[in-house]
Amino acid sequence: MNPARRRAIYERFRAASPEPRGELEYATTFELLVAVILSAQATDKSVNRATRPLYQKANTPQALLKLGVKGLEQFIKSIGLYRTKAKNIIATCQLLLEQHDGEVPRDREALEALPGVGRKTANVVLNIAFGEPTIAVDTHIFRIANRTGLAPGRDPRAVEQGLLKFTPDEFKLHAHHWLILHGRYVCIARSPRCGECLIRDLCEFRGKTAEDPAKAGLKKA
Repeated sequence: MNPARRRAIYERFRAASPEPRGELEYATTFELLVAVILSAQATDKSVNRATRPLYQKANTPQALLKLGVKGLEQFIKSIGLYRTKAKNIIATCQLLLEQHDGEVPRDREALEALPGVGRKTANVVLNIAFGEPTIAVDTHIFRIANRTGLAPGRDPRAVEQGLLKFTPDEFKLHAHHWLILHGRYVCIARSPRCGECLIRDLCEFRGKTAEDPAKAGLKKA
């Protein structure tokens, strides 16, 4: 895909949603960190259902430590891998208090040293909480980058590097949200909704689904 087409894609995303937001609910950077850890292999909706009552009870490292692994499990047991996630979150709370005065660090290496925090989670926190121009590659973004031709790659790291290389700087802050939301609701894994896609004519996917005849007629008119 050439630079002009990439720019046009991002310009359309920006025009449609100038200030995109993710769907995880949080009020503090710590709440965001916990929510993102919980979101691995889980939907944002399921995480929000669990964190609403959890954060009313405990929403700081100190409070979650007091709750303990078993106590935390009771709030998040509806989420996949909840036992492992509970252990990681409690261990993360301990490290935050011991090494960072209870604050979430604004440093990739320090973030990735926390239990349950990998590169993708660190990228999300750096982008959303600290405004860093990072792009976290999940299954949606990996699919879109390859399907559209925006930044093809064999694995998430290769796609991330491609997106960082080819995305114009002015779009990097919001690229993560534009792409993930597009993949979640329009460019879905099976039967992508190409007829509803605002970048249909710019996308290089060869297997586009049929355009809605009614919309096509409106365009011609």
